Amino acid sequence: MFDSIRSNDYSVATEYTIRRKVFTLLGGKFHIYNREGALVGFSKQKAFKLKEDIRVFTDESMQQPMLAIAARSIIDFSACYDVTDSKTGQKVGALRRKGMASMIRDEWDVLDPQDNPISKLREDSTSLALVRRFLPMGNLVPQHFVLGNETNQFADMRTHFNPFIHRMTITVNADCPFHPLLVLAAAVLLVAIEGRQNN
Repeated sequence: MFDSIRSNDYSVATEYTIRRKVFTLLGGKFHIYNREGALVGFSKQKAFKLKEDIRVFTDESMQQPMLAIAARSIIDFSACYDVTDSKTGQKVGALRRKGMASMIRDEWDVLDPQDNPISKLREDSTSLALVRRFLPMGNLVPQHFVLGNETNQFADMRTHFNPFIHRMTITVNADCPFHPLLVLAAAVLLVAIEGRQNN
């Protein structure tokens, strides 16, 4: 399963689902499933960490690492996270949150291994973002993120309302030009960080 994610060339649309239990005292557990419902990734996030360091494994045994997402600094609203392929040890890119912009509408820069911007990851619309943040019960409105640029959409990431399980569906469009683990890391970060803030 692990190698199928790494080698996926997105010649056809690909879909994943990430599930995280909302009410946990000792950090979060993430399960990643493919379109057929098979488990393809697992992560156990530690609670109360000043510096985010998320490791994703192929399954719950946590014997075979797949992906590492590590913050460059301690808690920072504009933090940058390096994404590494755990099998090869190679950095595949980075994700940098745009702190001030994200106060109104969540926005991330997607960077290549040399930290050159290659795409954006944005919340669907400013109006819905304001509803989620400032209206009573607005956090019940599911979030929707788009990975792409002004002319192309490469992936779609949608949360689904559930009071007990934070669930996100990731649809990666055919011919997505980015490393599969970079796209998956973006979704994992959204579930880990955005989801935690909305609990």
